[in-house]
Amino acid sequence: MRNVFFLLLFSAFLTSKGQADSSTKLEASDFNKGISGNVQVLDVRTATEFKTGHLKNALQADWNNKQQFAERVHFVDKDKPVFIYCLAGVRSAAAASWMREQGYTNVVELSGGINAWKKADLPLENATLVKQLTIDEYWNQIAKDKITLVDFGAKWCPPCVKMEPVIDELQQSQKVKFVLIKIDGGIHTNVMTALNIEPIPFFIVYKNGKEVWRKHGVVSKEELMKQLK
Repeated sequence: MRNVFFLLLFSAFLTSKGQADSSTKLEASDFNKGISGNVQVLDVRTATEFKTGHLKNALQADWNNKQQFAERVHFVDKDKPVFIYCLAGVRSAAAASWMREQGYTNVVELSGGINAWKKADLPLENATLVKQLTIDEYWNQIAKDKITLVDFGAKWCPPCVKMEPVIDELQQSQKVKFVLIKIDGGIHTNVMTALNIEPIPFFIVYKNGKEVWRKHGVVSKEELMKQLK
């Protein structure tokens, strides 16, 4: 009987743990319902990104600026739930993990970040402060008779910074000729949503105005050169 009791207790613990784990990330619609309560909302993007539009009552602490982040999060109440988000979910996941280690036991992440929020057509505060590139303006930049490489990146994005010398080297190469378009993925999120672009860096190659290849993440010079020929 004693063994049965402990078995049931252990089973209940595993069940409750699984429920807690599954609730640490919410889809946009459920996240929106959650922030209507007595919670704290934390935007871990850069200040520039924050100005492009943020969730109502959101606080801002740049995860990539570790000193600033730690200083600002120090004033976040550990006894109240924290609903956290970024552009696509990568930075908020890392920030949430760090916060849990610091004793913030109830941290809820927005799955897919602001990109998912926009896809769900949910409201943003102050979204007009920074002019967004429209999808028509984007298409007007794509050369109709040449090869075009579109580079979605940002200065605060470590893998994007790593790709800069690769792109520079390709531009100086005599082996490939292409038009380069660089788009700040932290600002022009409307275009990213329209093109179904996931975390940056993200690259798209167009030939004669038609998309022929796309990929996100760090890409080798050899692979890019192959796609640009």
